[in-house]
Amino acid sequence: MSTWIKSFCVVAALLGPSVAIDSARAQNYPARAITLVIPFAPGGSTSIVGRAIADKISELLGEKVVVDNRPGAGGTVGTKAVAKSDPDGYTLLLGYTGTLAIGPSLYKNPGYDPRKDFAPIGLIGNAPNSLVVHPSFPAKNVAELVAYAKANPDKVNFGSAGAGTASHITGEYFARAAGIKLVHIPYKGTGPALTDLLGGHIPMAFAPIPASHPNVSAGKLRALAVTSITRSGLLPDVPTMIEAGLSGFDASLYYGLVAPAGTPRPIIDKLNKALRDALAYDEVKKQLGNDGTDITPGTPEDYAAFIDKDEKKWSQLVKASGVEQE
Repeated sequence: MSTWIKSFCVVAALLGPSVAIDSARAQNYPARAITLVIPFAPGGSTSIVGRAIADKISELLGEKVVVDNRPGAGGTVGTKAVAKSDPDGYTLLLGYTGTLAIGPSLYKNPGYDPRKDFAPIGLIGNAPNSLVVHPSFPAKNVAELVAYAKANPDKVNFGSAGAGTASHITGEYFARAAGIKLVHIPYKGTGPALTDLLGGHIPMAFAPIPASHPNVSAGKLRALAVTSITRSGLLPDVPTMIEAGLSGFDASLYYGLVAPAGTPRPIIDKLNKALRDALAYDEVKKQLGNDGTDITPGTPEDYAAFIDKDEKKWSQLVKASGVEQE
């Protein structure tokens, strides 16, 4: 028997009891309520997505999935708490681009590593922002906006939900991709930014589609583009940034489920199956679709690869923006 095979047998013998224990845990899992931490305040898109998933997974697993909103520091407070939780499958996190891709570069010490501290369960979907302008703004499309900004450097303002938020970094991403200079006006949330936009105090803003859609439909705002690689079901007549001429532009915000690193693989697999089954139900598709979320299910490996790619992209954008939070 070769040395390699002997070593393999020793390792297998050592791992055997552990694998058996993990399998037994998975068979009995869940035996009590599961907590799904949403690292933002109630009422926003993250809560809508998280609660829709929690309710359906509760039905499928036969145990309650309790939603726990833990806001703070751009979502990093709740995210850090899950990273430090027991890896037993009973504390999960609604993963989000803002916390797993933007936060690690935006904050000096977020308290977690998006690659090392979590076990990905699976992607849920993505939701783009919209580029909306006041009806009085002269640009009727992205090309006209770019031309106008080039003719008026540092004179075109854009509003966001706050410094370092996805809508802010998306605006910086757009300016960089288009080769223009914009002036960032931060607000304390999407609502105040849209209020000033509706009042004509700023000419443009990047905002979640569910927030901008009613005003676009009513003719109070004009949507020039969506920031995903495909059109939004809520704004089907509005082109993507790629269609508007910005090759490869993708600033969608992705949702997924993760558990603390070290959670047994059989439990991860069971949760992945429950998540994918949940996303196949018409009522879940409708709930997420009404919130502007396009469903993109996949394997744990798919989500792990995506987290790595997404963090690399957004970290570059955060650094280019020059924004850093304590």
